[in-house]
Amino acid sequence: MSYEVDQVDGVPSPPRARVEVESAADTFARKRDYLEGFLAQKPQAEPAGEPGGALYEQVIDALKEIYDPEIPVNIYELGLIYGVDVTEDGHAAVTMTLTTPHCPVAESMPAEVELRVSAVPGIATAEVNLVWDPPWDPAKMSDEARLELGML
Repeated sequence: MSYEVDQVDGVPSPPRARVEVESAADTFARKRDYLEGFLAQKPQAEPAGEPGGALYEQVIDALKEIYDPEIPVNIYELGLIYGVDVTEDGHAAVTMTLTTPHCPVAESMPAEVELRVSAVPGIATAEVNLVWDPPWDPAKMSDEARLELGML
């Protein structure tokens, strides 16, 4: 097998970049225009039911007041809460699990979560969805929970 090789005598030089000299006044004026636009922007309010919104955070705070009876850590920090959805009309849906399906509070814990969430001002109805997939494991705990249990 043979390969052909092209002989090249030279390669044209690429064009040089042109740098225009800008005065300090021009640079300052350009920066000031940028800053004026940036500073004129108003912060956008978080919707109440979205993460960071007031109503959502109140629901999370309510969940942090519920403690697992066997472990001295709240259910939110334990990682038992998989999701919280709050609609604009005040409906809250909490997706949660328990440490095991044979947990002694398997019947009472979801009812307590529903009661506490529905007691949050602004929440009209609360629904709790108990799921087993994915199963809970200690890796779902927050660092605060691990610290409390001496696992850090």
